[in-house]
Amino acid sequence: MPRFSVIVPAYKVQAYLQESLDSVLSQSYPDLELIAVDDASPDACGSIIDDRAARDPRVTGVHLAHNLGLGPARNAGLARATGDYLIFLDGDDTLAPGALQAIADRLKATGSPDVLVYDYARTFWTGETVRNSLAHRLCEDGPASFRLADRPALLGMLMVVWNKAYRREYVEREGLEFPPGSGYYEDTPWTYPALLAAESVAVLDRVCVHYRQRRTGSILTTSTRRHLDIFDQYDRVFGFLTSRPELERWRPAVHRRMADHFCALYADPRRLPRASRAEFFRRASASLRRYRAVGPQPLPLSRTDRVRHALMRLGLRRTYHALSAGRAGALATGRAGLSAWRGLRETALRLHYRLQRLLPLRPELAVFSAYWHGGYSCNPAAIEAKLRELAPRMRTAWICDPAHAATLPPETAMLRPGSAAYWTALARATYLVTNVNFDRTLVKRPGQTLLQTQHGTPLKRVGLDLQDRPAATPTTDFAGLLRGADQWDYLLSANRHSTLVWEKAIPSPYTTLEYGYPRNDIFHRATQADVVELRERLGIPAGSTVILYAPTHRDYRRSRPEHLDFERVLRDLGPRFTILTRAHLTYADTAAPHEAHPRLIDVSSYQSVEELCLASDALVTDYSSLMFDYAALDRPIVIHADDWEAYEAARGTYFDLRACLPGAIARTEDELVDIFATGHWRGSRSAQLRAAFRSRFCSYDDGHAAERVVRRVFLGQPNPAPAVTPLEDRHPTPPAPTASPAPTPTPEPALANLWP
Repeated sequence: MPRFSVIVPAYKVQAYLQESLDSVLSQSYPDLELIAVDDASPDACGSIIDDRAARDPRVTGVHLAHNLGLGPARNAGLARATGDYLIFLDGDDTLAPGALQAIADRLKATGSPDVLVYDYARTFWTGETVRNSLAHRLCEDGPASFRLADRPALLGMLMVVWNKAYRREYVEREGLEFPPGSGYYEDTPWTYPALLAAESVAVLDRVCVHYRQRRTGSILTTSTRRHLDIFDQYDRVFGFLTSRPELERWRPAVHRRMADHFCALYADPRRLPRASRAEFFRRASASLRRYRAVGPQPLPLSRTDRVRHALMRLGLRRTYHALSAGRAGALATGRAGLSAWRGLRETALRLHYRLQRLLPLRPELAVFSAYWHGGYSCNPAAIEAKLRELAPRMRTAWICDPAHAATLPPETAMLRPGSAAYWTALARATYLVTNVNFDRTLVKRPGQTLLQTQHGTPLKRVGLDLQDRPAATPTTDFAGLLRGADQWDYLLSANRHSTLVWEKAIPSPYTTLEYGYPRNDIFHRATQADVVELRERLGIPAGSTVILYAPTHRDYRRSRPEHLDFERVLRDLGPRFTILTRAHLTYADTAAPHEAHPRLIDVSSYQSVEELCLASDALVTDYSSLMFDYAALDRPIVIHADDWEAYEAARGTYFDLRACLPGAIARTEDELVDIFATGHWRGSRSAQLRAAFRSRFCSYDDGHAAERVVRRVFLGQPNPAPAVTPLEDRHPTPPAPTASPAPTPTPEPALANLWP
């Protein structure tokens, strides 16, 4: 008996079915059976199911002789299910990676409830992924399992069958099944009874299903009279309540949700044909009157919804339309008023900025920013801290969104982007420091000094070198790019390679400062005790060898790529290893959830990447500029280049990384595992490559870069001390002493291709 029976009905979803089935069969939790039901689909769904069944014994293919509809197709799968728990998945949706393991763990932790409700995310055809807006109702605080009466807000969520796991014994005991016929809204008469009758319910606050929002073909975008099937489905729900007197107390809540459903469907112009709208309203009114119940209402109801429900129940269609039109007009007027207010505010702020530029500069004010109004980080943060140390008379301010205000030191003022204080500071600060760009409307005044620190050594093409690659450049306004660069007084460079690239890619009359990167100074100031404290704060198991995995973004993809199967890598490497995984900044809002694992720590939101470097024993990256910084730490680096040709073709690079490596290179996941399993990641060949790479790209990163910048830019010293420490005399912070000893690398033929 498998733990899960996953039932997937299929009808006219041949473009998506293969991905849907693969999302189930590739789950790390293998104890399942997959029952795929071909609902007499006229396309290739049947052959796709048969192909999967022939290749995987966990798959059972069911072929219906005639198209019966979604509900009967699910019933056909139910009849063959033998698992402890039933999971339904539509043929165009997918299970998230690690979903079944998370569901299994939660079922065990909550005592095998009758129903487990988990979360979902909508995935749009544009590539956008949006999590359910009511995810907060799945908070796992409180009792592990409960009765619905303890959490009635669950009834306010989307009432669908595929975001829940059902104990099969419970389903059979209650006689739950889907209604006959090929109607719409089949989930309604299943989901309400399943939740209302359950003796125990639990929740899982995790996205387990990706709910595909198809551009065409969805019932949500199909105009048809079949939407009137909704009345028959709610008749079934209230028929169930009538047959179960002990559940009558739920009638007001179900009635309220039915009214919500009717109003939402009626308001959607894509669903009801014009000729059917009057009939729909009339039948909705009759249903709302027939099933109305007086009693406590466990779900909150806004005043607008209360009026809308009442008008529909009373059959006042014209008044309902007038209310809807009036509300729409009010919203439009409000939006117009808000737009006008914003226009007036922007005009006032522009005037304020012009007036502030007429006032004297403040010689002791310096304004900093990093990563498009992000928090306190990177080179500007290191310079700001050193400035307060060497010139305590200076006042500093940091431009950042309020969400990042907590990252600022107490001595530094926060400037909200676009505020009056922000424009005042840009107009009157003597020093401006950033690692990206200031506002394009910035007018640099005589006497102001602008320092551009950049935020990485360029491996990929930048600036004017992207003119022939419009798909890879964030802007095609190269003239505007150069106008902004013409305001730079200084450009900070980490090495000679960067100097040559920037001077060619962004030719402007700035002065290049080859001082190294201030953000890397910490690599020479931190102690082993600091490293140990960092590892404890991150929750790294004692004695682990820590791999920091930090890939860069892909210009040829809109979605976030998944290059590694972390669960498999950690299993193959064994308990000695822990992985810190950090998604690139561009994927901050779309990072896919990873399967929970005690030795996999997602550090994508951790503020300081430099601290993550200190906490790790090795870096695994692809083409990220982080490799140049990590080389200054003189710890092992492994390149995982599984798509070099595609990356080079899309973005372009300044040199072939494969011929100038900082360590071993893996072209596949198997090779990456071999490099760490055999110890070659920190063997003699890796050390030789790293030494050559470090000599080329880390000539100035000696722990004093910030001091040199402050003395030159802010204190006016033309040849600032201290002089650069020779490479051989530097002593970067060693890794934590608890790191596991490395095995002696042994030559293997399979590893012969891992070195250039």
